Amino acid sequence: MSDSVDYFGSETAIFRNKELLQVSHLPDGDRIIGRQAELENLATAIKPATHGNTPNNVLVYGKTGTGKSLCAKFITNQAIDRADRNDVTIGVTYVDCLQDSTETQVVQSIAHQLNDRDRTGVSIPHSGLSTAEYYRRLWQITDALYDVVLVILDEVDKIENDDVLMQFSRAVESGKLESSKVGVIGISNKVRYKESLNERVKSSLCEREYVFAPYDATQIQEILTSRSDAFHEGVLAESVIPRVAALSAREHGDARKAIDILRFAGEIAEEEGMDAVTEDCVDQAHEREETSRLAELISKSPSHAKMVLEAMAFLVQQADDSDAAVRTTEVYDVYQRVCAQESSDPLKLRRVRDILSELEFLSIIDQERKWAGKGKGNYMENRLLDDPDVILAACAETEV
Repeated sequence: MSDSVDYFGSETAIFRNKELLQVSHLPDGDRIIGRQAELENLATAIKPATHGNTPNNVLVYGKTGTGKSLCAKFITNQAIDRADRNDVTIGVTYVDCLQDSTETQVVQSIAHQLNDRDRTGVSIPHSGLSTAEYYRRLWQITDALYDVVLVILDEVDKIENDDVLMQFSRAVESGKLESSKVGVIGISNKVRYKESLNERVKSSLCEREYVFAPYDATQIQEILTSRSDAFHEGVLAESVIPRVAALSAREHGDARKAIDILRFAGEIAEEEGMDAVTEDCVDQAHEREETSRLAELISKSPSHAKMVLEAMAFLVQQADDSDAAVRTTEVYDVYQRVCAQESSDPLKLRRVRDILSELEFLSIIDQERKWAGKGKGNYMENRLLDDPDVILAACAETEV
């Protein structure tokens, strides 16, 4: 065995603490750049919870990567510590509603996170209970363990209906909770999300609303600089962070993507045996980030959704215009040919329409209904939100 190949290679000379560049990493307060006003607003809204009182419900809006989830997690963690000094117990639960999009999934996830079965004697199975029973057990857990519970619903607009918000906003008023309080922090990329709520939910939430603006190039550069100790000293070329910041600010103002690009640049340098991260690594990483982000979304979709996307990408390529709109019937014709190549039976046109709606739900495509003219009815135009080459690369990356 002494002559076997060492597939792990030598120890990295690029990264010192790669965790600082992970999306899941929650930085210290002094590493949260350009969001002091937003943190103060959130703290003011939930401050009553630190004294055992009912916090304000909050709706937070802003594009992806503007620090919404980061600030919500940070400030609720601080609330736990402050409440502890006041002999108040706060429970915090975080739900990614893109993953848990049904009412039952959301309630089950919250109950599971808050529960301590040794103390409550309550079990939360992953399935097998009615939604009403999950709620009943959640209220039981909350009253038994906490003075206040703060529920963070990330991408709240992805929940199938408003019932979850209704239940939480009226849990005390309706007598579901006897001794505890509950507050909701809803996070959405859609600034007009509130308009989609029914009037009863709007009335019962009584929420505060805050909008997070995209980061500018200076802020993104500060964010990346604050995490540069993820790399060994002297590894980053001087132009790397300004280059990542400029790319990110010009395209999206998304700090999350900027951090991903910086991490990918380091990984590329590592893979190629380089002893420094260069601008060329950044350019390669930029392309990899786009593909990786889409591949993650597409991987959660059924195989036929991938084939529908491929059909759309082929049509847009043929049009030689990345912003080209294609009709659903055109997509369906090409989709049938893709199915034939994959030796798969195509779905009905009605189901493909549903898939296209689901892809819009995931922010992979955009749809707009058009009027064909008097006596001709309506039709749907579909547009890719990313370059067709990136879409096809992401689809290929999800293939087993």
